[in-house]
Amino acid sequence: MKRTPLFILILAAAIGLAATTHDFFLVPEAFFLHKGDKLDLHLLTGDAFVKENEVRYQPAKTDKFMLYEGSKKTDLTKVAKEGATPLISYPLTNSGQVLVEMTRSLEHGDASRDSYAEFLTGEGLDKLAEKVKGGNQFRIKEKYTRYLKTLVSVDNHDGSAYSKVLNEDYEIILKSNPYKRNYGEDMTAAIKFQGKPAKGAIVMLFIKTISGNVYPQKLIADADGMVSFTTTREGIYLLRSVRIEPTNDKDADFIGWWASYTFPFSSSDELPNSYKEFGFGNIH
Repeated sequence: MKRTPLFILILAAAIGLAATTHDFFLVPEAFFLHKGDKLDLHLLTGDAFVKENEVRYQPAKTDKFMLYEGSKKTDLTKVAKEGATPLISYPLTNSGQVLVEMTRSLEHGDASRDSYAEFLTGEGLDKLAEKVKGGNQFRIKEKYTRYLKTLVSVDNHDGSAYSKVLNEDYEIILKSNPYKRNYGEDMTAAIKFQGKPAKGAIVMLFIKTISGNVYPQKLIADADGMVSFTTTREGIYLLRSVRIEPTNDKDADFIGWWASYTFPFSSSDELPNSYKEFGFGNIH
């Protein structure tokens, strides 16, 4: 009987865990656009808002890919091409805010017991981590879905696309318009799980500045599923949250929901528009 070398098994486990635990986030090349400009949108993976890889468009792994501008909505799955990077280069013809959402298809992953427990601890899910550590399973199987949003503006900041509720299983909804915030003002966001406030949800805020530095902040949703934070730095903001629960399903031990939302904060309406740190050029 042919044996698989141990190092190959370890490598496969590491790759499987990385695929499960990396953040996915949408980043447009420009957050401030004009009529007729093309929205060039990228799907990136990484940790702490640092780019690890870029993901080409994968129709087989995309359940939903929609663009909302005012009352108009466009199904981008009918526009995007398999293997494309950026995902789309789509001309925008209406002024105001534009929201883009993507829902990735259900995926499966597995990891060693210790690695998965470490991941859960890193997410602040200490009770689940202890349960995994105390179990007798060598491998932990998980299935998960990712829900992603990003917000841009065309010529002006009018509209309420920023707060649009999409009724996804796990969703981050901005309650403040980031394009109309000033330095030092508070912003709020709602976290909902299956339509209800996600009380106690752990939300990470990452601010990536023009210098490329990333500033993290941990937020905890209140009883109404609300979090608040202050616009203290210009840059790209990422809100992300992970919810994980045990499941009795035969194909997994745990089920996860990942949500992310990217948007800008700038006092000039010109920044941030192209970040060399994300590999989109050398403007800054």
